[in-house]
Amino acid sequence: MTAASNDQPGFAPDDDAPIPYMARTREYYAAIGYTTPYRWAHYVGAPFQPLSKPLARSRVTIVTTAAPFDAARGDQGPGAKYNGSAKFHSVYDGDASKPHDLRISHIAYDRVHTSAEDSGTWFPLPQLRKLAREGRIEVAPRFFGAPTNRSHRVTIETDAPEILARCQADKVDAAVLVPNCPVCHQTISLVARHLEANGISTVVMGCAKDIVEHAGVPRFLFSDFPLGNSAGKPHDIASQAFTLELALRVLETAPSAQTTVQSPLRWSADASWKRDYNNVASLSAEELARRRREFDAQKEIARSLRETAA
Repeated sequence: MTAASNDQPGFAPDDDAPIPYMARTREYYAAIGYTTPYRWAHYVGAPFQPLSKPLARSRVTIVTTAAPFDAARGDQGPGAKYNGSAKFHSVYDGDASKPHDLRISHIAYDRVHTSAEDSGTWFPLPQLRKLAREGRIEVAPRFFGAPTNRSHRVTIETDAPEILARCQADKVDAAVLVPNCPVCHQTISLVARHLEANGISTVVMGCAKDIVEHAGVPRFLFSDFPLGNSAGKPHDIASQAFTLELALRVLETAPSAQTTVQSPLRWSADASWKRDYNNVASLSAEELARRRREFDAQKEIARSLRETAA
């Protein structure tokens, strides 16, 4: 029997598959000199809270890892480098009836294949408000910011309970959670688990499939897009509307915990962006050393701000 050929008509390229973010991240940090591999949150089950009322009568909030723009904190514009000064270290909330300028300058979102020009790709509040005007849902009075935190303990014991308390104060029925960078996906997954275990239905909209599924969430809409585009394609309102609609459908119809639905939308016909992301083999020793220096500097800035905030 002859083995199947890699160029079999109709087959997709082998690397046109979801990026293994946990493995890539591990390899990348080892390459720039870190010796202790990061342990990602891992659960084999998840809590599950069916919607307590029809979606049209459900009060829905957004939980985001994007940060409010602050001109005093350095470059946070499209394509800005990782900016430790722009991070926030405690839960915040915002008036969902008003427009907001939220930015992403996280480490390790894809700055090569997307430019972070359109906040509609990471903060779907305008689309949520549109659905509310159409009578499809009720928007909660506030949305919430979840700090991106490598510490599982801080997220689980401090940030997630604080978000839950604010959701309960607003009588929230359901939450749409939208991460950006790799660690954001873990943070958001842990928050989703906590909300769900305490009676609030959740759906995560994300791009890092392995991280979210490793953490074990109740419902997950996976978009196979570069990080930073969990809510749809930039400057493509139809894509953003479809992505949120699909997330709400998953919220409403998932039969059990750990339900993953993949969006049928594709970023492009060319999957080379998946090969490029944190591909250590494509980086020179000089480039790796430069990235280590930059990362250490920004990490120190973020540490100082975190300690000041505490």
